[in-house]
Amino acid sequence: MTHGLKLVLPMAGRGVRLRPHTWSRPKQLLTVAGRPFIRHVLDRLDTLPPALPREYVFITGPGGDRLEGYLRAALPDRKVHFVFQPGPHGQSDAIYRAREHLTGPLLMVFPDTLVQTDLGFIRDRPSEAVVMVREVPDPEHFGIAQVGPDGRVQRIVEKPRSKDHRLAVVGYYYFPVGEAFIETIEEQLVNDIRTGDEFYLADAVNLLLKGGLPMRTVRVDTWYDGGTVAGLLETNAFLLENGSANFYEPVELDGARIIPPVYLDPSAAVEGSLIGPHVSIGAGCRIVNSVIQNTIVEAGSAITASRLKDSLVGERVTLTGVTGIISAGDDSFFSSDL
Repeated sequence: MTHGLKLVLPMAGRGVRLRPHTWSRPKQLLTVAGRPFIRHVLDRLDTLPPALPREYVFITGPGGDRLEGYLRAALPDRKVHFVFQPGPHGQSDAIYRAREHLTGPLLMVFPDTLVQTDLGFIRDRPSEAVVMVREVPDPEHFGIAQVGPDGRVQRIVEKPRSKDHRLAVVGYYYFPVGEAFIETIEEQLVNDIRTGDEFYLADAVNLLLKGGLPMRTVRVDTWYDGGTVAGLLETNAFLLENGSANFYEPVELDGARIIPPVYLDPSAAVEGSLIGPHVSIGAGCRIVNSVIQNTIVEAGSAITASRLKDSLVGERVTLTGVTGIISAGDDSFFSSDL
């Protein structure tokens, strides 16, 4: 490679599937297994060949200042660029705004998805375009890569009705020549190829494929969607089971019982409670006389006399006497007395 690899992460989406949590924070800063979701995504990018020079290009939207602050601190020794997308006009629009940085090979990563894979294919076959996929039983809710008899991608189809092709696109694309990709997006914009107000990346990729770009698939076995509460909880459970917990054995702790796997921040206080399995509790939390299962409780929250499962509790939330499933945004208050 004559250029370093550009890692492009479009993050300007409004996160409507995760409200009320995304009213106060970008979805990439919501916590799973004790750390912001975006931190786990960045860790997966460490499977890139160590000797490969790389730059990060982050595309943020309104309210992205907090995200930029976190990312600069998380990547102190990396070259990073930030580009602003003012409105929800789609992924192609976002990438085109970053065009001055996108020379040479680029890897595009949608940072609300988490995959487990080895990215060494970029070192081994750097001149081939790649879309990363996973086979799904029902393709109608996904973008699907249609592959021909020669193993090459023929077309990307959004939410197909047919089940003839079932390779779902997991949110990673590699293009060996960024300039050619930008030229194709410009063609898409000039010809107003969009759906509603959004310019979809799939349409740009299809223009490249129609123009003769050879693209192959790389399959992944592990893929989690961090764009919904259910997806975050599934991701949290997976991470806790695979190295992110700090409790892997049952234990009695200050009158509380921990059922692993659980991540409990060292500064959190738990009394007279049953915690786990698949629970993450953030810094400064206080849990008293409660049962919490398959739930994320973010920093600074207080839960008393409650029974929670399958729940997402934001930062600085107060819950008293609450039972069942709850999705509580930052700085909210719920009590059975109200």
